[in-house]
Amino acid sequence: MKILAGNSNRPLAAAISAYLNLPLTAATIKRFSDLEVFVEIEENVRGEDVFIVQSTSFPANDNLMELLVTLDALRRGSARRVTAVLPYFGYARQDRKTGPRTPISAKLVANLITVAGADRVLTMDLHAGQIQGFFDIPTDNLYSAPVFVRDIQERYNGDDLVIVSPDVGGVVRARAVAKRLECDLAIIDKRRERAGVSEVMHIIGDVEGRRCILIDDIVDSAGTLCNAAVALRKSGATAVSAYVTHGVLSGGAVARVASSPIELLVTTDSIQATEAVRVASNLRQLTIAPLLGEAMRRISEERSVSSLFD
Repeated sequence: MKILAGNSNRPLAAAISAYLNLPLTAATIKRFSDLEVFVEIEENVRGEDVFIVQSTSFPANDNLMELLVTLDALRRGSARRVTAVLPYFGYARQDRKTGPRTPISAKLVANLITVAGADRVLTMDLHAGQIQGFFDIPTDNLYSAPVFVRDIQERYNGDDLVIVSPDVGGVVRARAVAKRLECDLAIIDKRRERAGVSEVMHIIGDVEGRRCILIDDIVDSAGTLCNAAVALRKSGATAVSAYVTHGVLSGGAVARVASSPIELLVTTDSIQATEAVRVASNLRQLTIAPLLGEAMRRISEERSVSSLFD
């Protein structure tokens, strides 16, 4: 078993390496002067079970291309099996046609990864579960719920909690967390007029006098979360926190969260934190390195991955 780190999230790859007590495979991944990607694997990988850790986060196209070129290098190096470990799968929000003559980019990216040489994909909290079906190779979708539940129990033990889904599409995800915590569930009914702009319409559930915890998979502009937090406080919630798997946090998202009623926004390290995220007082990251590392070990040893969540 070998672990190879792309440039998108080297701290996470190093943490996984430390968890598994395996050194990262030596490789050169660089750019030519015109930003063309060049990859050279500096160790023998013939007959090896290789895992490449690479989130396709910002800059998404560069990191995706780096992944594809690395997959090709490993395939041509005669690796026995190559698993693409994508803590964050970019383009996942383009999982269906939203109008005439629009792409299904998530399917296109799945095809690219497969054709480039991946034998298997390991990812976390896909935006939509059906994206697993876009791949024609085995795909394991891990869940951050156990990591979040453990932290919520430690931080808010004894509080009157309500788990809140910021939209109808995230109800299944939020319900899974609420079930583990044995607490109530609330849902925010919103109407999205256009991409990146949302308006809260109605809160379904009792939140008055209770601590609300928003659960979602991706926070990008943070508009949805901040609008939800405002609506919850107006409905009588005593405090609002948020747990989101993938902290994209583009543009002015960090400042938007800082000035919102959100007491604390917790994300995972599926995407490497920017300097703005690191210094923000109400943002925190939880590591998923042990979860990913254990899943990688089980895949290599041909053991059950789903039993991680039993």
